Amino acid sequence: MRMYFPRLEDLRTDSDRTQVAIAEYPNLNREVYRRYEKGISEIPVWAVITLSELYDVSADYILGLTDEPGRRA
Repeated sequence: MRMYFPRLEDLRTDSDRTQVAIAEYPNLNREVYRRYEKGISEIPVWAVITLSELYDVSADYILGLTDEPGRRA
């Protein structure tokens, strides 16, 4: 079962960034990031952590475990 995290696309579009720009941050190519965003490939933990730092939201928010975007102290 593959996991789909629609918040990845929402966070990216809300920040007016392209897939290429986001993929460059954790040093991925755009196709790899696109596959994470669309749920085609499973996203590794390190990428969730890196993206949560980029967007300044919690990993739980990206994973859909909470509706509160704030990071935990």
